[in-house]
Amino acid sequence: MTHRLTLLHPIDPRGSKVGGIETHVRLMYERHPADFSVLLVGIDERGDLELGKPIRLAVGERTIDFLPVAHVPDAEIHSAAKRLTQSVTLRFALGALRHIRAIRRLGEGPNATTELQRFELGLLGRLIGRPVVQIVHGEGSRKDRMDSLIRRFWYVNLLNERIALSLASRIVCVNGNIIERFRRIAPHFVRKSELLTVSVDMDRFEAAPFPPTDIFRIAFAGRLDAFKDPPLMFETMRRLHAALGGRFVFDYVGTSDPHRYAEFAAIKPFTVRHGFQDAAGVAAILRGAHAGILTSFFEGMPCYLLETLSSGRPMGAIRLPQFDPLVVDGESGFLIERGEAGDDTASRLTEHFLALFRAIAAGQLDPAMIRRKAVPYSTAVQMPRLFERHRSLAAGDRGDGKLAGNGRLA
Repeated sequence: MTHRLTLLHPIDPRGSKVGGIETHVRLMYERHPADFSVLLVGIDERGDLELGKPIRLAVGERTIDFLPVAHVPDAEIHSAAKRLTQSVTLRFALGALRHIRAIRRLGEGPNATTELQRFELGLLGRLIGRPVVQIVHGEGSRKDRMDSLIRRFWYVNLLNERIALSLASRIVCVNGNIIERFRRIAPHFVRKSELLTVSVDMDRFEAAPFPPTDIFRIAFAGRLDAFKDPPLMFETMRRLHAALGGRFVFDYVGTSDPHRYAEFAAIKPFTVRHGFQDAAGVAAILRGAHAGILTSFFEGMPCYLLETLSSGRPMGAIRLPQFDPLVVDGESGFLIERGEAGDDTASRLTEHFLALFRAIAAGQLDPAMIRRKAVPYSTAVQMPRLFERHRSLAAGDRGDGKLAGNGRLA
């Protein structure tokens, strides 16, 4: 019997919104099993669709039902909102509320569930009237650097989080730190929580030999939000270019405007801005690079990290605990601790990247070995578990079984 899955997220499947959450949503509707049908409730970036009226769309090798509930032009989705009226999520939520009857009707079925990525949509998920899987992607705190309105309205986000987690039938956390936080502040959520990171499509992100060149290339793909610490990233790129006598290129894949950070001016001449790329485009750029970089203050589990490793490229990053199994010194890159002084951190990142480039040139790193780090996170390994969770919830299992010590289902 076909399982009806409703995905509620402010994305246009024809559009160019980028980010780890968007990658996960795309994988869900592009790779759903044969016994699933998908309703994607999203936004219309082009302004050519009638709101509240579903259309059938071919996405990869699958077909989905797409229901747009808000018009949000492409130019307005790539930067963080400064006012509530600019919030894409709020505009989407209000649109979904206006069309809640259509969502309920289109998503109904004897086996049906809903999946949410954002806490702000928790109440909407309950109004749809089916079991809800709430994915928890982030673990930022009020003290962290953020571009979004969440930092200004932290109390609202905290309230939305408690509502969404309370209403969810099952909570899926992308790293173990989130479950540990629940143990401290809301132990009653732990019994319906499990650990399952985002996945990487290893068929698309294939390993290849390192490019045979003496020009060092480092790539970054994603939004340049404040929590990614672009100033540190850009300063490190500047130092590498100087240390290598100009034999250095920085590849940026994404739609954010880097000029908003003063540090970008110094690296603009040797930065290639690739703009929006689909998965095939990102994969090709990663294969042409030598390494990736992550300087974030916090993360869930970055799709970009998994895609880089799957492509056989090492990662240089500021250490976060969830990176430890993936980025191993001498095997798949390096991790350093963030220092109190930005100059010190940039200096150490530069030194480690130079050493990494020497190791690549000496043949000490093997793309195939690096790729193996991503295997446990592949779509083939992980996504069947998530779809099975939806099946079991539709069958009446609310996921209250005991959890193993690491947060996984016992």
